[in-house]
Amino acid sequence: MNHGQLVRHKLRNNLQSLGLLALLALLLGSLAWVIGGEPLLWGTLLGVLILAAANPAIPPRLLMSLYRARPVRPGEAPGLYRLLDALSQRAGLARVPQLHYLPSATVNAFATGRRDDAAILVSDGLLRRLDRRELAAVLAHEVAHIAHDDIRVMALADLVSRITAALSLAGQLLLLLVLPALVLGIDGLPWFPILILLAAPTLSALVQLALSRSREYEADRGAVELSGDPVALASALVKLEQTGRASWEQLLLPGRRLPEPSLLRTHPPTAERVERLRDLASSHATGFSSGSPLCLPRSEPSGCAGSLPLQTPRRHWTGLWY
Repeated sequence: MNHGQLVRHKLRNNLQSLGLLALLALLLGSLAWVIGGEPLLWGTLLGVLILAAANPAIPPRLLMSLYRARPVRPGEAPGLYRLLDALSQRAGLARVPQLHYLPSATVNAFATGRRDDAAILVSDGLLRRLDRRELAAVLAHEVAHIAHDDIRVMALADLVSRITAALSLAGQLLLLLVLPALVLGIDGLPWFPILILLAAPTLSALVQLALSRSREYEADRGAVELSGDPVALASALVKLEQTGRASWEQLLLPGRRLPEPSLLRTHPPTAERVERLRDLASSHATGFSSGSPLCLPRSEPSGCAGSLPLQTPRRHWTGLWY
């Protein structure tokens, strides 16, 4: 195993995340200093710490119920739970995440919760579209998110961005009130503080998006470390990208969903993620001391879902629903 390359990937991703979090704090601190000076600066930082510590996390089961996903019992999909158990042990999780099933044709999976209380959602489309190796790699990606506490990191970034936006709005209102006095009494307006007031929310949102992309890269690396199969994860990402657009859209409306600018993405471009994964595969970073590459057993009845009763998604007047 090329352990050094994985360590370099991890160090680069984590340093990038720390740098982006520091930039968020710098934006918030600068804005607080412009509006209220040192007292507001320290008060804002203290408030962020208190809110971050007291911020109640949404229980995973409640969030899954909002998506109308139902919990899957181990007896319904024993292969999936054996795989999750092995991934959780490799990731050092105290508890195996609760699996939830979403009877929707969308090809999707995501994780929520903390290391000691987490849940993973898999959609009907995902179970039908991916093979055993690809599904194992996707589950490893979600387990890596849980192991890295990415949900908590992104919640903190969202909290800082919201406080930044609120302070910026308050500062702009104060600026409107004192702007006539500034224009009449001062030859040169303080343009730098004004620019901070106007640009801080946008910059904070862009940094938050960049942080999300950084955590996705780290989850990809973690999935490789857990599953030992970068090729399968790359294949799954390509399938997810291909199923993002319906075939009739590709034929009749080829420009309907043009790629958004990279700065506005919550996830990195699939091509870049696949390239990184293939670099790991070409370096033979697929053997791990904790075991060989993981995938579902071929003897698993009824395919990847085991005895889980898959449901055909129904159409609703609002679109594809279940």
